[in-house]
Amino acid sequence: MIQRLLAVLLSTDPKQRVRIARSLMAANVYVLCMGIMGFASQQGLMRANEAGLLSGLIMLNVVVWYGLLRSGLNQRFREPSLTLPQILAALTWIVAAYAVTGVFHGATMMLLTLVLVFGIFNLNARDAKIAGAYAVVLTGIVMGYKTITDAVGYPVALESVHFALLVSSVPTISVLTAQLSNLRTRLRTKQEELTLALDRIQVLATRDELTGLYNRRHMMSVLDEHQRRLSRSSGHDFCLAILDLDFFKQINDTHGHNVGDEVLRNFASHAAGMTRETDVLARWGGEEFMLVLVGTTVLDAERGIQRLRESLKNATMAKDHLALHPSFSAGLSTYQPGENLAACIDRADKALYSAKQGGRNRTVIWPDVVPAMSSTMDG
Repeated sequence: MIQRLLAVLLSTDPKQRVRIARSLMAANVYVLCMGIMGFASQQGLMRANEAGLLSGLIMLNVVVWYGLLRSGLNQRFREPSLTLPQILAALTWIVAAYAVTGVFHGATMMLLTLVLVFGIFNLNARDAKIAGAYAVVLTGIVMGYKTITDAVGYPVALESVHFALLVSSVPTISVLTAQLSNLRTRLRTKQEELTLALDRIQVLATRDELTGLYNRRHMMSVLDEHQRRLSRSSGHDFCLAILDLDFFKQINDTHGHNVGDEVLRNFASHAAGMTRETDVLARWGGEEFMLVLVGTTVLDAERGIQRLRESLKNATMAKDHLALHPSFSAGLSTYQPGENLAACIDRADKALYSAKQGGRNRTVIWPDVVPAMSSTMDG
């Protein structure tokens, strides 16, 4: 029941709830201000109609701010909490109360600083200076005016003391607010830098630096996850394929390692573009790549590998060597539920060895060790 009531009063949006709750908490300052005016009115120190009118306007002010926040209109502004406008409004009403409470006007002085304290964790340095300057200038003008129009209730000596206290306390609060704002900015910057650094570390830990594909370590994590899902009967069967670029050493020896690296990058990019979203491609080491094909039969997996092989005939692997179209050999195996992952990888590795021994540029499915959809094109 209480939770539903809070949801109605404060919204279900966590950020909005904080903003509305903070605004209502700040409204306690208005309650104190109206209490001072009410007491002054009862003691005959200010006119009841003035106290009633000002209290009514203050309550209307509270309702307006609550309506803006609760309706969500505040989210259209750069600073959704509307901290500065609320503080400026509060300062205006408190100074107005200062002007009409007669001999009790000194009691409202503490409310000015209390209002500024509410902004200490929200205002930026610029807004803190604006709020502080507004408080000093507006109060100073009213003090000067009242010493002229009501010298008995607002004697010059007393107002001079009040103003001295004001100009010593308000700038201090403004400076502290600005310092906290700068500290928040630095902390936010550090946090963003830390997040970027952690993201970079995560990339370095899971990605191959040359090709941008997942690295061997991350691929083992992927395989472990598929194995666990399959053991819980919530996963899909999967096949493993180890791809090896044929005669890659000759490419390095003939064209140089820079061209070899370019071939690896372009092959990785091309192969990744040929795989399904559910498949995972990783650089296994050197010129070897591992492809995990999820939810497919070994024959369908083999056909997908063959499509990749055929597409390489027209793909550019090195921009300055357009005639360079390296082929690859592949070893393919199916994971058997309950077996050790190493056994499945070993079968794919043996199938790859058989493919290379059988003339390269072909796919071998283990344990059949028969070249499937092999090509007569040499690598």
